[in-house]
Amino acid sequence: MTTPVTIPDGTPREIPEQRREDRGLPYLGRLFDYARDPVALMRHQWETYGPVAPFRALNNRAVMLLGPDAVEQGLRNKDKAFANQPAWTRIVGPFFGGGLMLIDFDEHHAHRRIMQEAFTRDRLETYAARMHPAIADGMADWGTDPEFLAYPALKQLTLDIATDIFMGGAESTSREEMDRVNDAFIACVQAAGGIVRADVPFTRWGRAYRGRRVLEDFLRGYLPARRATRTDDIFSVLCHIETSEGERFTDDDVVNHMIFLMMAAHDTSTITTSAILQFLGQHPEWQERCRQESLALGPEPSLAELEALPSIDLVLKEALRLRAPVPVVIRKTVKETVVQGVRIPVDTDVVIGIQLNHLLGDYWSDPSTFDPDRFSPERREDKSHLYAWSPFGGGVHKCIGLYFAGAEIKAIMHRLLRGYHWSVDPSYVAPLDNHSLPFPKDGQPIDLVRAPA
Repeated sequence: MTTPVTIPDGTPREIPEQRREDRGLPYLGRLFDYARDPVALMRHQWETYGPVAPFRALNNRAVMLLGPDAVEQGLRNKDKAFANQPAWTRIVGPFFGGGLMLIDFDEHHAHRRIMQEAFTRDRLETYAARMHPAIADGMADWGTDPEFLAYPALKQLTLDIATDIFMGGAESTSREEMDRVNDAFIACVQAAGGIVRADVPFTRWGRAYRGRRVLEDFLRGYLPARRATRTDDIFSVLCHIETSEGERFTDDDVVNHMIFLMMAAHDTSTITTSAILQFLGQHPEWQERCRQESLALGPEPSLAELEALPSIDLVLKEALRLRAPVPVVIRKTVKETVVQGVRIPVDTDVVIGIQLNHLLGDYWSDPSTFDPDRFSPERREDKSHLYAWSPFGGGVHKCIGLYFAGAEIKAIMHRLLRGYHWSVDPSYVAPLDNHSLPFPKDGQPIDLVRAPA
């Protein structure tokens, strides 16, 4: 295990000097290395430089925070040295600006306090009940297919769920319009891998600018109706929720938060659900173990029943460990700070390497192996360090929708387990596109078999 770097008198050390061979390409730095294999890059940085590793990307000097101790300091941010907005704005700011991930400190606290009202236990129970019909409708045309492409099918399904739960079904929306919305979300997320960061045609950012306009037009078209009536979808809730101090969202706030929440709700859930399908397809004993628990329940379990499915809960946690949907988060220092004995100057880009912690042998037994029982009450390997497992981040920016996401993924898996069997070649390794959030470039084929009625 790498230890904090300090000199004997306790004075913080400077960031280690980056080796020439680790500086990467002019301007781009190590971006291509990250896109090729982020875990390999993070492991090299960790083993070469320690918990605060120098890193170059897009002509900027940056650092990576690696290992649970450094990640904890970065995410908990006790001295408020790390800010989200200036970091994410450079990556995807024009497309998700105003969302919770892109605001900080007092503004973030005020917005999160209002938004928390949309994720109370009572509302989560309502959302969970509404998911089941949306999932049934979304899977209605899924049949036996030896080369079923799981990822795009799940992405469409989770967008349909988000449209229902977040927008009350968007009653007048056609399939063609939802396809445009889905394409717009993809364009905005893929902007993170853009090299040309301007509204230039035929570039990632150019497509994302057009995508943002599609999303804004789509949501603003429904905004007056949601302001005028109270329903139980999240769009309406955001339009009407008010704190005891009378704080409410403006129209711009509602649109900004909806764009970010709908992206986060369907993109990350798709990544995790597709990973679960792969792992259960390669480990039929776990698939059957989960299936028997789902068959013991009805087709539309309550939130409490979904949460109490023990085996799928273990599998979900293991899938999040092996394939974190958000492998890194980024920050920028707004003042000088010290992490693990290393001084980080103001205005430094910071990459917090969550995924690496999930794969370190100091905290996990045989970490590359699919072993959901490592999360069982008898083992609880995730308790080896508070930040050994942190797929939802930490600190004040910890994912506000984590319980919603858990319910959604379990509800999808519950219906799949009751209605289908599937298999995946044990040697299959998903070829991931890591330019933004990791997804299988081949669509992740599975051999899907519909169970007899």
